Amino acid sequence: MSTRFLAIFALILACAAVPSRAEDVAAPFDADLQRLAEILGGLHYLRGICGSNEGNKWRSEMQALIDAETPSGERRTRMIAGFNRGYNGFQQTYRSCTPAATVAIRRYIEEGSKISRDLTARYAN
Repeated sequence: MSTRFLAIFALILACAAVPSRAEDVAAPFDADLQRLAEILGGLHYLRGICGSNEGNKWRSEMQALIDAETPSGERRTRMIAGFNRGYNGFQQTYRSCTPAATVAIRRYIEEGSKISRDLTARYAN
């Protein structure tokens, strides 16, 4: 009887553990989402120092991305880390708006737009 109970208990534990692992499984587009998060972080910093008066626009865009994707666990952590990496990378490089910062903004907007279009075209219902 106790062997049967242990077998059933082990089966229940195995079934309960599967959904939590499935939530952390990387989606095929996670690399693109992480890059987009990094771009949003960079734009949040650069647009701020270049006087765009956008406030938290790019941080809000990141929050909207997280809300739409609803990642959990490690996926969520990686997305947030990407945003922070983008922000911190430019914060260490630029203290004021320069021509190079303006070029970086333009390139990031172009790259972010491309990633968004590609993801939408490939994975939207």
